[in-house]
Amino acid sequence: MCVESDGCEIEGCSSSDEVRTLSGSMSPGLRSSPDLHPCKPGQKFRDALLRCRSPLAAAVFLSFGNVLNYMDRYTVTGVLLDIQRQFQVSDGKIGLLQTVFICSFMVAAPIFGYLGDRFNRKVILSCGIFFWSIITLSSSFISKEYYWLFVLSRGLVGIGESSYSSISPTIIGDLFTNNKRTMMLSVFYLAIPLGSGLGYILGAGAKDAAGDWHWALRVSPPLGITAGALILLFVPEPKRGSADQMGACLRTRTSWVCDMKALAKNRSYVFSSLASASVSFATGAFGMWIPIYLTRAQVVQKTVDDCTTDVCSSTDSFIFGAITCVTGLLGVVIGAATTRFCRQRTERADPLVCAVSMLGSAIFICLIFVVAKKNIAGAYVCIFIGETLLFVNWAITADILMFVVIPTRRATAVAFQSFISHLLGDAGSPYLIGQISDKLQESYTTSALWRFLSLGYALMLCPFIIVLGGMFFLATALFFLDDREKAEKQLSKLTRPPSLVRV
Repeated sequence: MCVESDGCEIEGCSSSDEVRTLSGSMSPGLRSSPDLHPCKPGQKFRDALLRCRSPLAAAVFLSFGNVLNYMDRYTVTGVLLDIQRQFQVSDGKIGLLQTVFICSFMVAAPIFGYLGDRFNRKVILSCGIFFWSIITLSSSFISKEYYWLFVLSRGLVGIGESSYSSISPTIIGDLFTNNKRTMMLSVFYLAIPLGSGLGYILGAGAKDAAGDWHWALRVSPPLGITAGALILLFVPEPKRGSADQMGACLRTRTSWVCDMKALAKNRSYVFSSLASASVSFATGAFGMWIPIYLTRAQVVQKTVDDCTTDVCSSTDSFIFGAITCVTGLLGVVIGAATTRFCRQRTERADPLVCAVSMLGSAIFICLIFVVAKKNIAGAYVCIFIGETLLFVNWAITADILMFVVIPTRRATAVAFQSFISHLLGDAGSPYLIGQISDKLQESYTTSALWRFLSLGYALMLCPFIIVLGGMFFLATALFFLDDREKAEKQLSKLTRPPSLVRV
C-alpha cells in the first residue's frame, strides 16, 4: 500500500491518479481506500523534515554549531599580533579583547539559562548564532582609529555566543541518557578544542591568503548563519526530562529563586563549577598568549625576526591551532573511554578522572616554561601532553552536572556554571597575564629577552590554578554519590506517569 505513516497517500498513489491493469480495470490492490486522503500542500516536506529530526542528527548539528562558536571566538586570537600592531596597543589592552568578550558572555549566561528552562530552546540559540555572525562580520570593517568600537563588538559577540553555550547541552541531555549521553556530550564538547584550533588555523590562513587580517573575521559568519538555519530545521525541541523519565510528565516547575537555592546547596555542583573555573582560567590565558610567547622565544633564539611588517608570521598560530585540534580529540576520547572503564570499578569515576588529569596536566604545563627558551620543539611536546590531559575533563564535567541536577533546572545550572567559570576564569586571566607582563617589562621594554621572560613569568600562574582545580574535583568526588541520589529523589517527586495526566 503506497501510504505514508500518517495516512497521507504518497505521490503517484492518490485517488485522483487511478492505476489500471492492461485490461482496463482497477487493480484491487491499488484501489483507492475511503480512509485515505490527499496530502495537504507541504505535508510531505514536513513529514520528511520530521523524519530527519533524529536525536543523532540533532547532536551532530548542535556540535557543528558549537565548533563555529569557538572558531569565531579564537579567530581573533589567531591574528592577535596583527591586531596589536594595527591598533598600536600594549599587552594589557590587547588582553582586554578577550576579557570584554568573556564578561559579556558570563553576564548574559544566567539570563539565557532562565529563558532556556522556560521557552523554546532551539529558537533562542539560533537567534544567538545569527546575532554574533552579523556582529563579527560588521567588526571586520572597523578602522584603526576606533579600537574601543572593536572591543565593544567583541562584547556583543559574547552575548550572542552565550545563548548557544548555555542552552544547547540541555537539549542533548534531554535526548540521551547514561553512556549514550556521555558519548554525545563528549562529541559536543570536542567542539571546544576543535573549534578553538580551527579558529587559529582558518583565521591565520584567511589573513595570509588575503594579505589582510580583517578577512579572518569574514570566514565564520556565513558558516554561522548556515548552522543557525540547520538547527531551526532539523533539531527537535524535546520535553524537558523526557529522556530521564522515559515518558513521564513533569508535574510542576520550580521558581528561579528556588532553583538557585537548590544549586547553591548542591556541593558537587559548586565544587565542579569552581574546578571548571580553574580550567577556564588556564585555557583562556593559554589561548591568548601562548602563540605570542613562542614567537618571542624564537626571537630570543634568533631563529625569527621580531615583527615589523603589516602582516606578521602566522606559523605559531597554525601549529598551536593544529595541536589544539588534535589534543582536543584525544582528550575527549580518552576522557570518555577512561570514565566508562572506571565506572565499572567505582561510582565516583567521573570527578576522580577529572582530578587526576588536571594534576597531571599541571606538571607538563610547568615544563613548557622550562624548555621554551632553549628548545621550541620540546615546548610543543609539553603543550601537546598538557593540553590533552586538560581537555579530558570537558565532557565529564557536563555529565557530572547532568547526574546531580534535575532536568527542569539544567539550563539554569549550565548557565550559572558558565557564569562562575568565566567570572573566576578566563574573564580576567588574559587581561591579568597581560598586565603582569607589562609591569615586569616596564624597566626593560627594549629588551627582547625580558619581553619573553616577563610573559613567561606571568603565565607561570596557570599551573598553580590548575592544581587548585584538581583539588576541587577531588572535593566533588566526596559528595558526588549523595548529590546524585538526591537529584533522583527530587525528580521522582516532580514527575508522574503519563496515564495519570489529563487528556
